[in-house]
Amino acid sequence: MNYFTNDLTKIHAQLVNKELTSYDLTKQTITALKETDKKVDAFLTLNEEKALEMAKAIDEKGIDPANLLAGIPVAVKDNIMTKDLRTTAASKILENFVPVYDATVMEHIYAHDMVPIGKTNMDEFAMGGSTENSAFKTTKNPWNLTKVPGGSSGGSAAAVSAGIVPIAFGSDTGGSIRQPASFTGIVGMKPTYGRVSRWGLIAFGSSLDEIGPMTRSVKDNATVLAAIAGFDEHDGTTVNKKVPDFTANIAKGVKGLKIGLPKEYLGEGVQPEVKAAILAAADKFRELGATVEEVSLPHSKYGVAAYYIISSSEASSNLQRFDGIRYGVRATDVKNLNDVYVRSRTEGFGPEVKRRIMLGMYSLSAGYYDAYFKKAAQVRTLMKQDFANVFADYDLIMGPVAPTTAYGIGEDVSDPLTMYAGDVLSVPVNMAGLPGLSLPAGFAAGLPIGMQLIGKAFDEQTIYQAGYAFEQATDFHKETPTLGGNN
Repeated sequence: MNYFTNDLTKIHAQLVNKELTSYDLTKQTITALKETDKKVDAFLTLNEEKALEMAKAIDEKGIDPANLLAGIPVAVKDNIMTKDLRTTAASKILENFVPVYDATVMEHIYAHDMVPIGKTNMDEFAMGGSTENSAFKTTKNPWNLTKVPGGSSGGSAAAVSAGIVPIAFGSDTGGSIRQPASFTGIVGMKPTYGRVSRWGLIAFGSSLDEIGPMTRSVKDNATVLAAIAGFDEHDGTTVNKKVPDFTANIAKGVKGLKIGLPKEYLGEGVQPEVKAAILAAADKFRELGATVEEVSLPHSKYGVAAYYIISSSEASSNLQRFDGIRYGVRATDVKNLNDVYVRSRTEGFGPEVKRRIMLGMYSLSAGYYDAYFKKAAQVRTLMKQDFANVFADYDLIMGPVAPTTAYGIGEDVSDPLTMYAGDVLSVPVNMAGLPGLSLPAGFAAGLPIGMQLIGKAFDEQTIYQAGYAFEQATDFHKETPTLGGNN
């Protein structure tokens, strides 16, 4: 099966017409995965035996003609709980952890007869933007194997970009779906906070995390989001709001839409080729009948600083549960209980996780809470107000996902501040709890450039509508990587 040329609609037709079985499709996918992943290193754990059993059962039950996702192989980021399948969050502290329950998103995946074939690599506990912070391996960008695929959902992005699977699931705390989607030339959606249940997602920043789909096309992405969204009684932050059919008006076009282009998103630090691609995309939207005008999000320049204080503070609280007692790695040759805590965490956590725990604990400590955490929370409110002011007059906001294209493996990993600065365009969306979509909008030196479309809360439909119109009017999404060759 060629996932570069066959979208969900085409694959589904073959399954319904019995030109193909889910078992054969799954087997082909796993065979191709084993070969391709030798170059890309996108996967941490395979689910081969169980996936083939599931596919066989789906075939015996029969493919539901109304379910576009039935029998489709998918990949799952390794911070999403999978019952009886190893879930590590790419950390040594959870190296041999096997959950006893499924995340709510996994229940939706099984309910729609999707077939999870494996767990994908990531930055440890989702802390990073390059997938170089994994305790186990470094994932490569299929467009150039010397470049990073982005992060923290780099394994999921690379799996889709390399044509291993048509769908992968990631999580986005400060851009961790959108940035790797941008770097690898695919479509990634960070839904509105509360749209998708976080139950069973290993927490990083609880007020920021969100699970979302990564696909090769906008329409496929919209189909998948509708399948995993919805209220969950296990997650008090989900909103009891009806999930619409995101594909219903997807071909409606953008005529009459008003789109804001923040001047702050094209300022200093944005690569010239990235800026040119976004300005060209703005012109394309104008050609298609939309109004695109310059707007301002004045407090976005404080976003990175505020984000890292809030997310690290929440992480320092969330990661206290990893103590070497209840689950995960426990240090040996210890003398007392304090030794168990300190040694287990010292041996189990990587440098980036330790760095964020220390930053978070400092920000929450007595004497510094008002100066750091409280101030960051106030800035977050101002950022939300900026978005509200723009959305009073505009339907969408557009801009780059990241200031640059994918950089070289090892290039920035030793400089955390440079890595953090790369999140400047993606973190405001999480701080405000809004939906954001990354989709291909150009190339620079053979590497993809992603455009970001940001919408009002729970208005993913308008984002998909605009994204689909742009996709149909351009050919960027048709380009495919040659796994490190001459792209």
